[in-house]
Amino acid sequence: MKKSLSIFMMLVLLLGLLAACGPDREAREQSTEGENNNTENQGEEPKPEKLVVWEDVDKGIALEPAIESFEKEYGIEVEYQELNMADKIRDQLRLDGPAGNAPDVVTLPHDQIGQVVTEGLLQEIQVDDAVLDTFSESSISAQMFDGKLYGLPKSTETPVFIYNKALMDQAPETMDELYEQAKELTSGDQYGFIAVLDDFYMAHGYIAGMGGYVFKDNDGALDRNDIGLNNEGAIAGAEFIQKWYADGLFPSGIIGETGGAARDGLFNEGNAASVMNGPWALQGMKDAGIDVGVAPMPKLPNGEPVKTFMGVKGWHVTQFTKNPYWATKFIEHITNEENAKTRFELTQEIPPVKSLIDDPIIAENEAAKAVAEQSQYAIPMPNIPEMSEVWSPMASALQTIATGKSDPKAALDEAVETIKTNIETNHPGN
Repeated sequence: MKKSLSIFMMLVLLLGLLAACGPDREAREQSTEGENNNTENQGEEPKPEKLVVWEDVDKGIALEPAIESFEKEYGIEVEYQELNMADKIRDQLRLDGPAGNAPDVVTLPHDQIGQVVTEGLLQEIQVDDAVLDTFSESSISAQMFDGKLYGLPKSTETPVFIYNKALMDQAPETMDELYEQAKELTSGDQYGFIAVLDDFYMAHGYIAGMGGYVFKDNDGALDRNDIGLNNEGAIAGAEFIQKWYADGLFPSGIIGETGGAARDGLFNEGNAASVMNGPWALQGMKDAGIDVGVAPMPKLPNGEPVKTFMGVKGWHVTQFTKNPYWATKFIEHITNEENAKTRFELTQEIPPVKSLIDDPIIAENEAAKAVAEQSQYAIPMPNIPEMSEVWSPMASALQTIATGKSDPKAALDEAVETIKTNIETNHPGN
């Protein structure tokens, strides 16, 4: 009896305790859940005192106003250092990262992304779709590697059609029209159009526009085993290239390493009515006294655009930062419409921000507008490490095509076989 009563009393006490504790526990759980949800919604980590950024040489002038507005909005100091983007930033990051001296944010050309990600120097970023929609699709594609996003684009460049207004009234709409004009204008040491098409960087636009491709793009992941440089479209593109050489429309010195210098010299001396070149050449042309016109490349015979290679400079979060959230917020801020516009005004770097294409600052600048329009059709240079195996075999193939020493199919078949062999040899296990 006493034993039964004792058990009964213990049960009563236990129920009382549970009843008393239950609401408090539930409240605590709700409070904790609320805190977790709040953290998740904010997506924030503690604010750092400072972020460190590596910028390209002579471009800090455009970064400073963006930093000022970021510091004002978020209360985080930003310090920047200028280094040569072509190789210094990547090489310095390789040294400073493991040593604990790496910055939070760096700028790089997109074709370096695959290699530096493979080396563990950059980290994937997460941004809202609304942010991604700010930029052209191709420029975002350039910031992808293996289907993941590793940066946001800040500027773009691609070859365009440049003509001497004293020798050509306006840019033709199609390559067929240009071909006919070139035949009329080519005589002696005068040429209607010059392009260095044994250089794969330049020739790619014709090969891709006809249906070729370097590596198959599977939703942002490039397949190194699927090479389209000798498919039907690539061969058609190479045949079109060969036609210009075979018909004597390009000078004989336009092949090989000196081809670019020969093209520039002829145009700047007034001996070429038009050229395919990049915006980087414009200042030299103007300094030579040429009144230049700039337009997107004329359409190919199949009605497709010349799908030029595009280079995209971007902003990236390093693998070594302790503040990935705020580093990402910073690159979102400095690439927004307002700051992208300011960067163009101060550096003439053309932003791949869709809303700026029709902005007067771009639309009323002939060269900038042409690059922006051509960039809509351009294809980012593949940024996987295996791309290093493509340049030399394709240059050899294009030279034999240009000189008529090989038919396009045979030359491209040999090039692709060499590329595949080199990839297997130099990039095993990828």
